[in-house]
Amino acid sequence: MLSDPRGSSLAVLAEQSEKRFGAESSLVFEGTTTTSAELGALGRRFAAGLSSIGVRAGDRVAVCMANCPEVLATYHAVWRLGAAVTPLLFLLSEDELQHALSDSGAAAIVTTPEFLPKVLAAASGLDVRVVVTGAGTGGASSFDELASGEEAPLVDADPTSMAALLYTGGTTGRSKGVMLSHDALSSAAHAAVLASEDDDYGVSLLPLPLAHAYGLLVATMSLHAVRPNRTVLMRWFDPVGWLTLAQDERVQTGATVPTMLRLLAAQPLEDYDLSALRRLVSGSAPLPAEVRDEWLRRLPSVEVVEGYGCSEIAALASTTPTGQARAGSVGRAAPGVQLRIELPDGGDAGPDEDGEICILTPGLMTGYWNDAETTALAVRDGWFHTGDVGHLDSDGYLYVVDRMKDIIIRGGFNVYPRDVEEALIRHPDVAVCAVIGRPDEKQGEEIVAFVQLVPGAAATPDDLVAFGREHLSAVKYPREVHVVDTLPLTSIGKLDRKALRSRV
Repeated sequence: MLSDPRGSSLAVLAEQSEKRFGAESSLVFEGTTTTSAELGALGRRFAAGLSSIGVRAGDRVAVCMANCPEVLATYHAVWRLGAAVTPLLFLLSEDELQHALSDSGAAAIVTTPEFLPKVLAAASGLDVRVVVTGAGTGGASSFDELASGEEAPLVDADPTSMAALLYTGGTTGRSKGVMLSHDALSSAAHAAVLASEDDDYGVSLLPLPLAHAYGLLVATMSLHAVRPNRTVLMRWFDPVGWLTLAQDERVQTGATVPTMLRLLAAQPLEDYDLSALRRLVSGSAPLPAEVRDEWLRRLPSVEVVEGYGCSEIAALASTTPTGQARAGSVGRAAPGVQLRIELPDGGDAGPDEDGEICILTPGLMTGYWNDAETTALAVRDGWFHTGDVGHLDSDGYLYVVDRMKDIIIRGGFNVYPRDVEEALIRHPDVAVCAVIGRPDEKQGEEIVAFVQLVPGAAATPDDLVAFGREHLSAVKYPREVHVVDTLPLTSIGKLDRKALRSRV
């Protein structure tokens, strides 16, 4: 296996990876196959182009694009210059984009034509150069022209310097910049490869946004690959497209989020040849038990497992080894990572005892951008305090119960929304549900459920309250249920509880 991943910049690691498998590894995107060597050459040329418009070592370069090969080329170009990438989800609003550009002090932003008007509006009044794939247009330079010249020399950046500035989703407030060093990203990717080195899966499907920490982790794993691989990249997720690619490209494994798995399970899986598919990894949010069970029932040869992480630790805390999944668990500590459960008094919880999940990892962020106070609250004695509630069993398997900020305190009792949601989802008329707390003079907080019904269902709010009362304790069942057409999601497919709270 490869040596200690720390001590080299991502640009140096990319060159080493290209020497190992550049001609053999490839990226498949919308019918076109590009080798790693070809993608690397594109990145080196684009690095020279970025340098020509003023990007220098230490600068931030924002990337607001749907998935495409140019995203990966841009990342490698920026790292080659000793600069840092600032990935921004294309679903962000103009205001959110402007906040990230202004807050990061980005020197440039790279985008695609469909998002150019929003990017130009967000960049208005800021000292930031705009680059668009294809031909340039008013106010934006052409990616193709910038990447058409000579290759840029390598700037060997300090591996402890910032490689990425990731903005958190902002579901609980204004988004914050998370500073990740070359060493942090490399360590997390290396740990993910170590955890999966026994899995001989050469073809993977990637529908995750490359702008998200989870997608960035999966993409960066290629820098530590121990064998050639082929990655099938989706511009963005759609269930029919995913199943078609999985069939046609003989996909063996893939990274997903629970929303994707639920949407896929609603499709006629049996109509597709998924005989090559062996393993799906779910992350970014808890995977409901009924979704995992549905996959097991219909495709028993496909292992569906969970992992756990967040932006502040380069997206990796725990993984599930092949054949060792436990129902409801997100696996065990990834290689090089330590997990502990902290009680309110600061002590360590015992087996199966709930507390705050804390993580010690070489993938830890350098801190929040320009926010030392929040950094000091989140990182204490080197341990990142996640704000998630969970427990470890006697074998070290981690179970995530809920977000501390999402806990509902009703009449002095802690109620975890996930417990209520998993009870309501058992009703045959319920497709998706979400539970939040609202202020209540008598109880402190009251439990409110938002429910999306399956097509043609006729359950009423009163029916669902009664169902909850039957299957939950008196403390936990929702007194208020709202039937909605759709539940609000964040740009990466997570439930947007902030939007729901605004309704009550």
